[in-house]
Amino acid sequence: MKNFLPILLLLAFRLAAQDGTKTCEKLQRIISVVNREHYSPKPIDDSLSVYVFDTFTDQLDTYRNLITGNEYKHLSAYRLKLDDMIRTGDCSFLDQFASVYRNALERKIALLEKIRNQPLDYNVKDSLRFSRKHFPFDLVESDQERIWKKRLRVEIFEEMSSMTSNLDSLKANFTAIEKIASNKIFESELCKTNSILNDRNGLTANLQSQFLDIFCQYFDPHSNYFTMDAKSSFMSTLSTSNFSLGIDFDFNEKQEVVVADVVPGGPAARSHEFERDDVIISVADADGRGYTLSCASLDAVGELLFSDNNKQVSFTIRKKNGSLHEVTLRKQLMEATGNDVYGFVIEKGIKAGYIKVPNFYSDFDGSEGNGCAADVASEVERLKKDNIDGLIIDLQENGGGSMEEAVKMTGLFIDKGPVTVLSDNRGKQHLMKDDMRGNIYNGPIIILTDGSSASASELFTAALQDYKRAVIIGAPTSGKASMQTLVPLDYSQSDYIKLTIEKFYRVNGKSHQGVGVIPDVAMPVLFDSLVQRESSFETALRNDSIRVRQGYDKWQTQWDASLVQQARQRVKSNADLQEIGSLNQQINSWYRKQKAPLPVTLDAIFADVHENDLLFDRIKKKALTETKLVVKNSTIESGAIASDAFLKEINEYRMKDARQNVYIDEALNMLSDYRHVHKR
Repeated sequence: MKNFLPILLLLAFRLAAQDGTKTCEKLQRIISVVNREHYSPKPIDDSLSVYVFDTFTDQLDTYRNLITGNEYKHLSAYRLKLDDMIRTGDCSFLDQFASVYRNALERKIALLEKIRNQPLDYNVKDSLRFSRKHFPFDLVESDQERIWKKRLRVEIFEEMSSMTSNLDSLKANFTAIEKIASNKIFESELCKTNSILNDRNGLTANLQSQFLDIFCQYFDPHSNYFTMDAKSSFMSTLSTSNFSLGIDFDFNEKQEVVVADVVPGGPAARSHEFERDDVIISVADADGRGYTLSCASLDAVGELLFSDNNKQVSFTIRKKNGSLHEVTLRKQLMEATGNDVYGFVIEKGIKAGYIKVPNFYSDFDGSEGNGCAADVASEVERLKKDNIDGLIIDLQENGGGSMEEAVKMTGLFIDKGPVTVLSDNRGKQHLMKDDMRGNIYNGPIIILTDGSSASASELFTAALQDYKRAVIIGAPTSGKASMQTLVPLDYSQSDYIKLTIEKFYRVNGKSHQGVGVIPDVAMPVLFDSLVQRESSFETALRNDSIRVRQGYDKWQTQWDASLVQQARQRVKSNADLQEIGSLNQQINSWYRKQKAPLPVTLDAIFADVHENDLLFDRIKKKALTETKLVVKNSTIESGAIASDAFLKEINEYRMKDARQNVYIDEALNMLSDYRHVHKR
């Protein structure tokens, strides 16, 4: 027995050494691929070391209540050494991070269990400080219990406040509500922490993946490391399940699972309870077997949500205003129609064709039908049968997709010529162009954009703007002008990096990288300033221009400058758009203001939680307000939709969405002005 302990210690040391060796091997392969293929590789130096160290430690302890000042001081010895250690094949630093992080998590659990077994004193005078800058790592271990007690009081008060908008009722039932809220907060914190410690992949393996991903993001925000893990399987199962809840899920910047979209005609849409960006707090099946998403494995959650064996799922969701809703949905058999191009005939004095392009999807293997460009072409042909006076192409919230589809779609509306110029890390240019003479539509075109219109959306929009083929209205686009490819790190294909290999430029040689495509007619969009555009990323590629030798012929019948100016003046006096601008000012004022210290009392925190209830009610009301537009199906599609109950319900949902779109309303005004001028 005496000889057994040294053997265990030696085994643990060897395992740790093996983990460090594997990490360094992966890093060396990443460095090799980056140096060979990345559009703008950077040297492995102190700048990388500082970025990776600061980002890594910040992600490990965002709120500065886990790692003590002494522990951070110990780790900070690596802040300027990571580059040197990686070059020499020494990745033992990861074991040090794992050791410190594990101790901090175990210390947190012990503290929470201790605090839970004694009543919290809600009469302690304390305050909560706010800062837009990160707080320093100055936690003192002897003070950690006091700090956690304060945080728990805050979280419990916030949870209680989110349960009701009636403060008097909350105070009258304080004991009962506090018990419910307290149990929920303690369970959530303990569950979240235990899930990190006891993840099936192991703490060190997860930290390795996190570190490698941050390492890749140093080169640009769209280069990433990932494995074929639970996260990818969780997101992919949505498209393969026969029975569906009618919800598209995604992850927000806090890695919380959120509603990305509500599929028209599905159970979620029928409930009228789900909205985009709602946070999914917990899920449960019909037997009550459930998970809190903040601490459950994504494999388990994915099985519950997407398995056809679970026909009923109950949700707890958190709305934008902080309120919690309980909703139960029953799955139904649904067709995969959420990403398809669709169109309408919209009337307001004139008749316009409207085409919504959710993303630039592609039929990569030729087995699933048409890609986005072919579907747009078919929709245009259907709309032309109704003698439309102009075409509106809606790229709002279109995050991109296939560049090839964007080039093909551009070719539908220009005669022929260059569409975009690609440039790699050797400065080699590749011209992507439309070689087919002719186009499928000769009339005026308006494109709708917002801050979420990105990548392939921007390529298409920029090309039609440069050719003077379309007028762009809405908000500036995201500003992403780079292309990525997926590269396996080894023959087993268990590790990949998504790597930025090229930048794409407009046909005039300019780039929208970091600045976006600027609309010809700017219009306020709700929450526009809070949209995460390319310029908000610390490691985003810089904006530049290149010399392009190939010329291009602009469209013959261009939008008259006076029509654009007329639209700008009309936007300024539009009551609906003025209200959106006013709401944005209030949103920005609330978001940007430096909050004063908040007393840790029920009254103060209740007021803070409900501070913007009226504002969010106004925002929701404005978003749901319908215009007076007449939205119809094309003559060709009307019969098919009327005979299919499922398509009919989806169609009604989409029609309502179009009627609520004030940007379509202004597009109709512009097309009316255009027809008036060109029919003189």
